[in-house]
This record gives sequence, C-alpha cells and structure tokens, in this order.
Amino acid sequence: MELIRGLVNLKPRHRGTVASIGNFDGVHLGHRAVLQDLVRRAKSMGLPATVVLFEPQPQEYFAGPKAPARLTRFMEKWPELKATGVDRVLCLKFDRSLAAMPAEDFIARLLAQGLGVRHLTVGDDFRFGHDRRGDFGMLKAAGGNLGFEVADTTSVMVAAERVSSTRIRALLAAGDMEGAQALLGRPYSLTGRVMHGERLGRRLGFPTVNLALKRETPPVSGIFAARVTGLAGGSRDAAAYIGRRPAAGGTELVVEAHLLDYDGDLYGRRLEVQLLQRLRDDRHFDSLDGLAAQVRLDLIATRAWLDENVDRKTD
Repeated sequence: MELIRGLVNLKPRHRGTVASIGNFDGVHLGHRAVLQDLVRRAKSMGLPATVVLFEPQPQEYFAGPKAPARLTRFMEKWPELKATGVDRVLCLKFDRSLAAMPAEDFIARLLAQGLGVRHLTVGDDFRFGHDRRGDFGMLKAAGGNLGFEVADTTSVMVAAERVSSTRIRALLAAGDMEGAQALLGRPYSLTGRVMHGERLGRRLGFPTVNLALKRETPPVSGIFAARVTGLAGGSRDAAAYIGRRPAAGGTELVVEAHLLDYDGDLYGRRLEVQLLQRLRDDRHFDSLDGLAAQVRLDLIATRAWLDENVDRKTD
C-alpha cells in the first residue's frame, strides 16, 4: 500500500482511480464494508483504490481540545486500512490553507486534476471546502460534468443500530469493551513505543511498561484486563492503566501495562495493548500503600477474567 503525503506529492501516475474520502476513525466494520466494496469496484474497473483522509482530522483542527476523542491515530489506521486491500492512502494535511480552499477548488484540484477520479464514495453527510459549502449534491453535479460517478456509503447495522465512530466512543466511555469490539471487529487497542517513566509501578512492586501515545485524550480510562502484542514470542496477559495517576498527584495522561509473569527489557519496542475488559474506574488513594493494596486486587481480578475469557490456544 502506497502512502502519498499531500497534494504536492500527487504524480501523473496517480491519476485514474476509484476513491473514498473520510476520517475512517477506528476503521470499524462500517468503514471496512465501504472499503471492501471500493476495492471490488476498483478491480472491476481495472483501477487502483485510493483512500483520502486528513491529519489532523478536521474537527481536531477547528475544535482543538474540545474535539471528540480520537479512536485511532494515523499509525494505528495504517495496518487496518492495508488489511482491506486498498492500494493507496492520500493523507492531506488539514491546515489553514486546506480549510480555506473553496469547495469548487477541492473538486477541481484534488478529484479532477490530482486523482483523476473515476468513481467516488463518500457519506451522504460529507461536507468539504471553505465554510463547509461542498456537499453530496455538489459532488454529484460535478461528477456529471467531469465524468466520474458519485455514490454514498451504506450503513452497517449491529444490534439494530448503525455502526459509527460516535457510537464506539460512547461504548468505550461507558466501559463496554465487548460492545465496542463488536462494532470494531477487533478488540479496542492503543499502540505506542515503550519509554522511560517515573518508575512508580516498580517502587510499588509492580513494574510497568509506559507507552508514548502522542495523543491528547483517548476515549477510555481506568483499569483493564488486557493482552499485549509486539513482544518476541507472541502476546502476553497484562493489567493496563489509562489515566493521570491521581494517587501520585499526576496531571499528565499515562498509559501503563503490567505484564503478568514477565521480566524483560522492552524499552524502545512498539507495543499494542488490547483492552479487553474494564475492571474499575480510576480513582484517588490517600496513600501509596493504599494504591499498592488495590493494585494487588486488580491483578487478581485481571488473572481471573483472562483465565475465564481468553483462549490462549488461538493467540
């Protein structure tokens, strides 16, 4: 799968494609259905399938810290997009210039001149261009004039409700990891490189790996039964913590995982922490001794839940 960074890197060989535009946050079952259909159509037309997305996501640009918590960063989207079979990802930097681009220029410069789109799939609520003037109707009209088809995405339903990133965020915030997994088609996970932390876990007797996520606010918090992948030799059971460590007077978000029955140096390694079950909310403790006592209970609960619910023969 080829990555194209920005309009300036579109080459003549990239013209002539079947494309879809969106955030694809979470790359959930609804997104996969759209992209699998896109790939089938591209093959039938003898053209490459291209995904167009934005970094940062438009809501993050306009709303800043008030934007909805992101489900997946770009590096987390990449393997999920690749698994759908798309050929190219065009990543557009959403900045002042792109935000100010008239909708007509977006169609002309990106779709017509840059990509030479032959078929385009977008949500029927897709808005684009300065002041969000561009919409599905404008695209349909432009496609008729410029020679490309425009289709809207079809909804995927699970438990009689539409699969959406918004719904997944709500399930994660409520601690319904099973419900979120059903819509994602996989366990919800966070990935990052192991960095040096403050060694609080080690001082308490429970050493942890600390992940650098480079995100403001994930859509989850608390204590989780988890599996960690990215280690040599396969995945491992873990208890994971996402929060700001109020018991230690912390203010910055941390993501930590204590790997059960594991002793090794993982600094610098990129790991994925699959969050399988939320065990409890984050909370303040009056002392580190009180925190340590609770951690011991958390580890017992983690082992019990994983032993009962995870079939390690299939890992």
